[in-house]
Amino acid sequence: MLEKNLTILEGILFASGDPVNTEDLAGALECGTEETAAALRALQAHYEEEGHGIRLLRLEDAWQLTTDPSVFPSLIKLVSRPKRYRLTEVLLETLSIIAYKQPITRAEIERIRGVSCTHAIERLTEYGLIEEAGRLQTPGRPMTYKTTDEFLRHFPIETLDNLPDIDLAEEEEIRRNVQDEVGVYTEDADRSEKNAAAGGRHDAVYAEEDPDA
Repeated sequence: MLEKNLTILEGILFASGDPVNTEDLAGALECGTEETAAALRALQAHYEEEGHGIRLLRLEDAWQLTTDPSVFPSLIKLVSRPKRYRLTEVLLETLSIIAYKQPITRAEIERIRGVSCTHAIERLTEYGLIEEAGRLQTPGRPMTYKTTDEFLRHFPIETLDNLPDIDLAEEEEIRRNVQDEVGVYTEDADRSEKNAAAGGRHDAVYAEEDPDA
């Protein structure tokens, strides 16, 4: 029975291409989710232990077949090189905040970083690492953002529960570090003087980090 289930799961996941929820796979097998999850874990172990060129990834409560990273050097000789995106420090910091605080609004991200994050959100959305998570039922109905399955695949992480623990009480220190990095200060009394002293470093940093901006 297990071998038959593995064959069915393999065929469904291969044909789908996209992540498929455990519950949907259980429906296809006409069995319980626990039994289905056990079969998926067995299939995942089979690919890893037998040295196959494919891997079965778990993405939260969904599963997807993907190419083993060791095959990439040979794969790119056959197909067009995939578009590579550049995760600068600014993008990584913004992405980290979203990952740990999601769903989160742009204003909340900017409060933590102390600088505008409009460009970073646009880039991360373009790269498919974050997506809109709906609007808050508050004045102005601001949009919130969350990470995507592509985020889990990229790092790689099976579930958001596997994110390393960090002390989010260090938000103020992050904000100060970012301000020092780009030469922007939020204290009203010092803003003009310190921005002048920075000599336009804010624009220079963003131009250097992404020439397409």
